Amino acid sequence: MLNSYSSADKALLAVDCIIFGFDNEGLKILLIKRDFEPEKGKWSLIGGFLKRDEVLDNAAIRILNTYTGLNDIYMEQLYAYSEIDRDPVERTISVSYYALINIENHNAELIKNYHAQWFSVADAPNLIFDHNEMVDHAIRRLRYRTSIKPIGFELLPEKFTMRQLLELYEAILSKELDKRNFISKINSLEILNKLEEKDMQSSRKGSYLYTFNKEKYEEKLLNDFVLNL
Repeated sequence: MLNSYSSADKALLAVDCIIFGFDNEGLKILLIKRDFEPEKGKWSLIGGFLKRDEVLDNAAIRILNTYTGLNDIYMEQLYAYSEIDRDPVERTISVSYYALINIENHNAELIKNYHAQWFSVADAPNLIFDHNEMVDHAIRRLRYRTSIKPIGFELLPEKFTMRQLLELYEAILSKELDKRNFISKINSLEILNKLEEKDMQSSRKGSYLYTFNKEKYEEKLLNDFVLNL
């Protein structure tokens, strides 16, 4: 058995993270400019290699924390990429994750130090290797998840208006939603706490602020509810 291990081919295992954020201008993605060859000076997803003492999820958590300073990030494993020539230096298999963070909460100094930058998803530059494919997979998964389950609250501030929530969903799904129908479906789930506070910047009368009720959301998940936008 030991001889079988020693004679087996070896490959590096990378973890690449598609990090999404949201602001008033739409859905964003965090990219990094490579400072080493190959493809030095070109834009890339944020990633790293799996360590001997790590499982994949912990590697993704470490990478996300290193570049954003955040912990307890919503993330989901996506897909494994194993094309033989995907990395010109050495045979490398990559497992991708997508993550959702609030742009206001990340460590801006860390991002600056690592030469990372937020881009609009619609206007993001061409990426190295197969990273464009990874982003496409992540966007499709995020849109699917959002169409059936109310995820994405990690992209919003702690207190938000219904309009902000609607604009988030429209940015993710890349389509205009019927406002009344959207509000009706969200309210029917009873996963929001309506506050007495108002955002007075949105209109003269102001808009009520909401917070996300995680406990009620998790109860709904146990009942396999579907949002169906």
